[in-house]
Amino acid sequence: MKQQTLLVAVLTYRRPATLERGLATMLRHVEKLARDTDRAISPSIVVVDNDPAESARSTVIGFHSDLIRYVPEPVPGISAGRNRALDEAANHDLLVFIDDDEEPQELWLEPLLDTWRQTRPAAVMGRVVSQFDAELDPWIAAGSFFRRRRLPTGTVVPVAAAGNLLLDMRQVRKAGVRFNNNFGLSGGEDTLFSRLLVREGGKILWCDESVATDFVPADRTTRNWVLRRAWSHGNSAALVDIHSAERAMQRGVARLMSVFRGILRMCGGSLRFGFGTLMASHRHQARGLRTAYRGAGMLAGAIGVAYLEYARERRSQTWFRRPAVRRPGNSG
Repeated sequence: MKQQTLLVAVLTYRRPATLERGLATMLRHVEKLARDTDRAISPSIVVVDNDPAESARSTVIGFHSDLIRYVPEPVPGISAGRNRALDEAANHDLLVFIDDDEEPQELWLEPLLDTWRQTRPAAVMGRVVSQFDAELDPWIAAGSFFRRRRLPTGTVVPVAAAGNLLLDMRQVRKAGVRFNNNFGLSGGEDTLFSRLLVREGGKILWCDESVATDFVPADRTTRNWVLRRAWSHGNSAALVDIHSAERAMQRGVARLMSVFRGILRMCGGSLRFGFGTLMASHRHQARGLRTAYRGAGMLAGAIGVAYLEYARERRSQTWFRRPAVRRPGNSG
């Protein structure tokens, strides 16, 4: 069996504690995979540091392992970091994305590989589960905001998040897709990337056995943070829909649909929140308000306002132009 190469890419920005914890576990997985002669995989890890001060360098070097490399990416934005990972994997067969606030569980790499080897899809998406630093506010717990979906392994999914994602680099290179830099500060770059990958003929499968833990700090379990994230997700969803359309008429339809869906969610969420207030139900209040905020974000995206969730200073901008979406043969 021909030996294949696999690169695990960890994007990081000023999270030394969770990065060190996650890397220690990732290294054990990679070392185990390297010893598995039956799988014939040559694995390694690259840490892409998006901090211009290169704050993660000492953490990475401290592992003293030939299986881990450190790469700085000074261009701000998550898209720049992900594209740097694609470049680092240019001569690899497989690329696995995982975030710097995540730690693999006991089953992680092997299930991703096994699912990929069955039918050789363009991508395999694993699960991410949340672990909290502090006890959740009853309002947050009732809303089940951090409960993520589960699907049977092998289920085809239309889009994928990049928190725990395997990519077949041969198919990615053939499709000619990259992460759009216009979504680097707003988020949604992985949704757009995976949607374009599917458009070019790629298939994305779910792997329920592959699990990574997302460590959620206390400042991300507040009502303000949850509602701001709902607004941001609605905003980026609308922008992705609009800017992934290929023709002007399709973009116009996508814009109108985002307006309609946004208003529908705002009205429906507000009604549910009101019902929850009358019934003293935390769940209906929380779910209703989040739905309304998501709708408001969609409406803002439809009229050209982008929320820059990952910006280091200003948080929003008016965005009337269409971002350049990478097509096969394009370099942007």
